[in-house]
Amino acid sequence: MNYVECVPNYSEGKDRSKIDSIIDSIKKYPVDVIDVEMNGDHNRSVVTVVGEGESMLNAMFESIKRASELIDLDTHRGEHPRFGATDVVPFVPMLGTTKEYCVELARRLAERVGGELGIPVFLYGEAANLPARRELPDIRSEKFQYEQLKTAISTDGKYSPDFGPRTVGKAGATIIGAREFLIAFNVDMRSDDIKSTKDIAKRTRERTGGLKNVRALGFNLGETKETQVSMNLVNHKETPVPEVFEFVRREAESRGLSVSRSELVGMIPLQALEEIYRFYLMNRDFSQDQILEKRLLEIFSRDSIRGYIGELASDKPAPGGGSASAMVGSMGAALVAMVAGLTIGKKGYEEVQEKMKGIQKDAGEVVWRLYNQADRDTKAYDNLSKSLSLPKGTQEEKDARTKIIQERLKEATQVPYATGKLASSMLEHLPLLIERGNKNAASDVYCAALFISSSVYGSMQNVKINLGLIKDTSFVEEYRKKMMDLAEDTKKKTEQILGNMWN
Repeated sequence: MNYVECVPNYSEGKDRSKIDSIIDSIKKYPVDVIDVEMNGDHNRSVVTVVGEGESMLNAMFESIKRASELIDLDTHRGEHPRFGATDVVPFVPMLGTTKEYCVELARRLAERVGGELGIPVFLYGEAANLPARRELPDIRSEKFQYEQLKTAISTDGKYSPDFGPRTVGKAGATIIGAREFLIAFNVDMRSDDIKSTKDIAKRTRERTGGLKNVRALGFNLGETKETQVSMNLVNHKETPVPEVFEFVRREAESRGLSVSRSELVGMIPLQALEEIYRFYLMNRDFSQDQILEKRLLEIFSRDSIRGYIGELASDKPAPGGGSASAMVGSMGAALVAMVAGLTIGKKGYEEVQEKMKGIQKDAGEVVWRLYNQADRDTKAYDNLSKSLSLPKGTQEEKDARTKIIQERLKEATQVPYATGKLASSMLEHLPLLIERGNKNAASDVYCAALFISSSVYGSMQNVKINLGLIKDTSFVEEYRKKMMDLAEDTKKKTEQILGNMWN
């Protein structure tokens, strides 16, 4: 699964209804909006979205389209430099996704935005087509924004877009790219001395001799009557957050200014917080593995249904049909437990209370046994796949390899058979659930029957394909009979249940 983060910046930080409308367009797709930061002084919102790559591409396109309908750059005013209604859209790799994948996403989105929406697009970061456009400040800055672009885009080849027309409408232009994780970090000064604050920003940013990997600008904060050093930290590993904060604080104190607060805009990776912890508490042996939530997150990520579906949809051979059959069976068993639970304690069903409690308990156990079978099936396939790579240079190696392959084939046969057998045990409960269970949940019983039978048939297909490769004839005969008997029994029981489904 190609999991990515995207942090689109929209040129609207005052009207919540407009940002909500843009976010609603994002939520049409199976992605998660995990943070929204609005700033009235900057008149800008930073939204953090995470999800699978293809869904993210579609969600970002819809949000750019919606922003172009709601935001008029001709009337927009704010402290932060901007090119467009959707100003910047960076894709960031996460959880093993490659940088190259994010570059591909950025270029595909840019082509769609330019071609379908007629909005000029400039590629930056790792997706840049021109070396001079790798850094965001090389494209737009305090001195070169939307107003300047309107003229330059058609007259100056330097500002010819990568995609879209060489004309700018009220939605402006959009900058799309791919980059590593960026931390948006601000430090506010308890002063309205904008000259000193801009000087601190100049001393801090890399381009003017300051800290490596730091971009910084000085702004007025109208609401608080203070000033701000607004920064992007483009590589927190090389230049940690506490180093940047201390540098700004010392520069402020040397000018007689004091820091009132710092601000994080959007999200921050756990490693950056680890750096802050190490720096200020001087705990040099601290490890992220000591953070409870991080360990839990690893477990939840591995076990999430979204993660599983992403793996199943990938071009990897496992998990495959056997594993999916176990998951389908687990869902069927879960429906059995649900219907029994919906019957317990309900008026009119007093006579079957104890039987329903027994069904609920049995199905509840089978749910997780089948869930674990999905993992067992994948491991059985992986073990077989590894055995195919064993050396076969000598006769001794060939014999050992053949023996191991045959053992692994048997394991890859026994696991799906066990899955089918376990799933089929749930069919015993369905007649009682149909006849005496909660009538409002009858459709759920039929769904359970379909899921369970699919689990059995799918598992038996995996048994069948492996039997054709096993040389032990007695094993093959034994499991072929088991397979056929289970399939026939499942067919008979399922037909009895489903016979009245449409009546």
